[in-house]
Amino acid sequence: MEGYPIFNEEHRAIRKTIREFVAKELTPHADEWEEAEEFPSWVFKRMGELGFLGLHFPEEYGGEGGDYLCKVILAEEMSNCLSGGVAMGVGVQTDMVCPLLLKVGSESVKERFLKPALRGDQIGCLGITEPDAGSDVASLRTTAEREGDHFMINGQKTFITNGVRADFAVVVARARGSEGAKGISLLIVEKGTPGFSVARKLDKVGMRSSDTAELAFQDCRVPAENLLGEEGQGFYHIMWELQPERLFGAVSSVAGAQLTLEATLKYVRERVQFGRPIGKFQAIRHRLAELATQIEAARQLTYYVAGLINTGHFPAKEISMAKLYATRVAYHVADEALQFHGGYGYMMEYPIQRFWRDSRLSRIGGGTDEIMLEIISKQIGL
Repeated sequence: MEGYPIFNEEHRAIRKTIREFVAKELTPHADEWEEAEEFPSWVFKRMGELGFLGLHFPEEYGGEGGDYLCKVILAEEMSNCLSGGVAMGVGVQTDMVCPLLLKVGSESVKERFLKPALRGDQIGCLGITEPDAGSDVASLRTTAEREGDHFMINGQKTFITNGVRADFAVVVARARGSEGAKGISLLIVEKGTPGFSVARKLDKVGMRSSDTAELAFQDCRVPAENLLGEEGQGFYHIMWELQPERLFGAVSSVAGAQLTLEATLKYVRERVQFGRPIGKFQAIRHRLAELATQIEAARQLTYYVAGLINTGHFPAKEISMAKLYATRVAYHVADEALQFHGGYGYMMEYPIQRFWRDSRLSRIGGGTDEIMLEIISKQIGL
């Protein structure tokens, strides 16, 4: 990836620094954190100290002032920690919560939440999905009723990454009586606010080192100064937020697929059956060649879209295409890799099973395959 023309010398230096950090401070703990079903919050603090959480954010808010490609590099290199849950937990902070705070937050919000988030002093989560509203954001039921200089929130959120540990949650809620995209607002709810609780920690198939929660709000009183963006415009703010989230999913998926392929190539060179390494059998060699081609195609599409964003464009169609294709490729690669490993691939002691389980979520989170296809079909005039 270092040799791709999209990246310059500064990018390559940043990649080297992040890669060394991941290899030294994160990767050795992968199995431990998977077993514990969580990773420690010092990871955020340490990454904040090193400037990794704020690579693409303005210096005035504590960021490093880099371009968008710096975030692409971070997402790629985090895959080397060998735990999708760790990479996703950090990605929620860098590519979902903090971009919203920067994009539509008031100066007060940026001072109180963005700056400490970029330092790793505060961890955020994004509360969109509900038990009865996932892909269809416009059908959410959580309410935020204006009462003078406060909002009263009632409702429930689920599948919330970082939800257990979060110091604050960006909650998507609607005015009572509103329908569809109208009347939706974003509110920052701080940990410890009366009426705000973590109902339970969820048990997942993959991404097990990340904490995922169900959140409850019962007569939760939030000051109006915690409004994020414009009142009643929250639907449109979230539609904007989903774009960088989707490209993060695409970038992470390509990097994960490459990691899986490399582990599989090593295995087929060493695994001997019928008197020779299984990588020498044409049936396996050709399938691996196809996987390598698919990964490269996904990478090129993803880099093309990242390049467009880096020059100020925001191509919703191409972002959806990249997310759809890259996440499908990643899961296909992981599934094939597990097959090549045979019975060993199905054993918990081998990392391939983890890559397989972790890769599946990307085709759901941030917009399912079906939603991506619907967006693309509309963009091409259908």
